Amino acid sequence: MSGFDFVATRLDTAIGWGRKFSLFHYPFVTACCGMEYMSTACAHFDIDRFGAGLTRFSPRQADLLLVVGTITHKLAPVLRTVYDQMLEPKWVIAFGACTVSGGIYRNYAVVQGIDKIIPVDVYIPGCPPRPETVLDGLLKLQDRIQRQKQDWRWARKP
Repeated sequence: MSGFDFVATRLDTAIGWGRKFSLFHYPFVTACCGMEYMSTACAHFDIDRFGAGLTRFSPRQADLLLVVGTITHKLAPVLRTVYDQMLEPKWVIAFGACTVSGGIYRNYAVVQGIDKIIPVDVYIPGCPPRPETVLDGLLKLQDRIQRQKQDWRWARKP
């Protein structure tokens, strides 16, 4: 390991730590799971403790997209546009059974999983998911962000 690799590794750790505790999320709430999302943000569960409490209502200021609820085919292009407008790097959490797999809606109008529209980093199952499950999903995403390697422009490529 050269000196540059040592410094880049330490810098990766510091940047990962900073990113995992400074998530700005954009809630894309369409259905009943929104109540659980609000419960997670309230004082009893307090998503602020995990560094993800600052809600942004513009996708241009957010790096975490919370897709909460049923997504219809009519709504899918809007969701894709919101995702495309977000900052890089960006992450997506699919929140609830309807978002993950279409839930109880097995018809032509409902998208059977948002991973057909946008890439998803963490799936949170449940109808609706409990706030503890949401916080567990957030912790899994933060662990993933911490371990993510940076793509240094000046680093040697294998």
